[in-house]
Amino acid sequence: MDTPPTIPGLAVDTPSRLTWPDKLLSKNNTDVCRRTDEPDQPRVFTWTIPAWVVQLTSGKFFNTCPQAGICGGPLCYAVAPGSSFRRFPNVLAAHVRNLELVLEKPEEWERRMRQELRGLRYRDPNVWVRIHDAGDFFSDSYVLAWLRIARSVPHVRFYCYTKSISRFLRLVEPDRPANFLWCASLGGREDHLVDREHMRHADVFPTVEALEAAGYSDQSASDLLSVLGDRRVGIPANRGTKLVGAASFGDLQRERDERRQAKNARARKRAALTAA
Repeated sequence: MDTPPTIPGLAVDTPSRLTWPDKLLSKNNTDVCRRTDEPDQPRVFTWTIPAWVVQLTSGKFFNTCPQAGICGGPLCYAVAPGSSFRRFPNVLAAHVRNLELVLEKPEEWERRMRQELRGLRYRDPNVWVRIHDAGDFFSDSYVLAWLRIARSVPHVRFYCYTKSISRFLRLVEPDRPANFLWCASLGGREDHLVDREHMRHADVFPTVEALEAAGYSDQSASDLLSVLGDRRVGIPANRGTKLVGAASFGDLQRERDERRQAKNARARKRAALTAA
């Protein structure tokens, strides 16, 4: 896509460079994925790309979150004013580089990812790989590449969140590798495909109290609870996500969908009256 982003500022003004970093995966040092000195504690490494609509070094714009709904824009933690994307241009530049490697050299990117994951540190049974802490699975070919990678290194455990529900139900679930775990993420345009009673999914709430009141299990202690804990995963909003009241991403998306459906129904009714 080549339309300007709704939220300005996510642009890279350096020339395009597809030089390969020493390591494609980085250590995840967030509070819920922090590496500790205890040998039996999980260690999480992350591959990530920019969130939502981003300007590539070519000047074109690309949407890495095609199914984003209410989670896009000001509610997206990755593009909020206090996010690392806004505060540290070098972080965004590195994530843009990752995306451009996938877009421009997909076969080489996949080969190098497989090669890296065969390394000694990924043979530790306590190591996990999180696919994305920003961005999403933006195409069929990108999903299929990750499935091939997972199958090529069965000793490595992968997990991810996604709002590309239909894509995962169509491509992943029919033959999901045992080492590839995923969690549907509410707040997107495909929320209606999520069976909230039986399907593993995550929703973002303003507080822990709000998520518990809604019958969700808090994953604050470890991000891995998104795929190893209860099916109904509650995520307290971080400081950059401004939620008002007790409404969650899923609640806000449902309200938006209902307004859109009502608007479309009125438009159809007017069209029918005009044609009569």
